[in-house]
Amino acid sequence: MNGSMRHIYLFSDATGETVERVLRAALSQFRDVEARIHRMSKIRTREDVLAALEEVLKEPGIVIYTLVDTELAQLLRDEAEAHGLDALDLISSLLFKLSAFFGVAPQNEPGLLYELNSEYHKRVEAVDFTVKHDDGQDPRGLSKADFVLVGVSRSSKTPLSMYLAHKGYKVANVPLVKGIDPPPELFKVDQNKIVGLVIDPHRLLEIRSARLKNLGQMSRGSYADYEKIEEELNFCRQLYRRNPQWLIIDVTKRSVEESAAEIIQKLCS
Repeated sequence: MNGSMRHIYLFSDATGETVERVLRAALSQFRDVEARIHRMSKIRTREDVLAALEEVLKEPGIVIYTLVDTELAQLLRDEAEAHGLDALDLISSLLFKLSAFFGVAPQNEPGLLYELNSEYHKRVEAVDFTVKHDDGQDPRGLSKADFVLVGVSRSSKTPLSMYLAHKGYKVANVPLVKGIDPPPELFKVDQNKIVGLVIDPHRLLEIRSARLKNLGQMSRGSYADYEKIEEELNFCRQLYRRNPQWLIIDVTKRSVEESAAEIIQKLCS
């Protein structure tokens, strides 16, 4: 075997990434062998199977496949046998065992694993983006956000941002501070994706007071002073009125889940 090139053909109804990872894990146990891997992806019709087999016959080798469509899998088995090719089915026996174990039939939809992986990576990227753009960090990145949340301190900007990120949305949030102009980048992005958060001043006072107590800081100052809080919220309301395209959400009596649902419904529909 040493010194002779062997060909391995991977047939998949999706991208072929899964079957290739399995193969490479197995190949790691074989030293000093030469193998060329050919990935044949998106095989979803009878014509796809026959065309891919024609390529195999040019330089015959072993065929390893993951086709969830049972008819296509059977076609491949029959054709491989007719041409004297070795063929290994990596998924049918597993689907059969799981079907018996769960008592339900598999969906037999090609690419489901790839779609799940894509969705997972999308959420990871969204969370990473949201963490990097929390509390006004890197305003240059606001244009890349799906949503931009603005509001005073402790108005649920960060919890809401992270909840949306775990749904796969890239979110930036910008604190609004009385007497300080928001970053100019805020007004250069699509204004229809900006969400202004409002909250009842009494509720905000409770939240901020509890925050100070948890931090062991008994002195309230302007941070937990009712009149100062009213001034902050009035500053926000004036800003919101000047920007009528922004979606305004009152978070006073809403859970993070409820606020997120309204944002998604109104900005993504």
